[in-house]
Amino acid sequence: MSPAQSEDPRVRFAAERTLLAWIRTGLALMGFGFVVARFGLFLRQIGATVPDPTPPGGWSLKFGVALVLSGILINVLAGVEYRTVLRHIDRGEPYQPPRWSIGMFVVVLLTAVGVAMVAYLLSV
Repeated sequence: MSPAQSEDPRVRFAAERTLLAWIRTGLALMGFGFVVARFGLFLRQIGATVPDPTPPGGWSLKFGVALVLSGILINVLAGVEYRTVLRHIDRGEPYQPPRWSIGMFVVVLLTAVGVAMVAYLLSV
């Protein structure tokens, strides 16, 4: 389809809705990461009031930073994917699924973070 031909605007709206959904996912991960990182600070404050506190491992900060960084990466990947989809729409090319999926990336990343968190909790 050439740019002069009319196109269904729902196609672009769908691409934008997908982008916004990924942005929400990235923001949620960043927010959750911030909460996890700050929870470690809260535990240190509570531990300071106990006579013989167990020194905190500082893992909540690492997990929190990992979640924030993954949220940032997801937003960047979503932006790249959105621009790619728009280029295909502008050229009138048929939809081709990407070689990699942001969704599968999120699944693998969060599974790895979850397994690491479980391993840490079981070791404490």
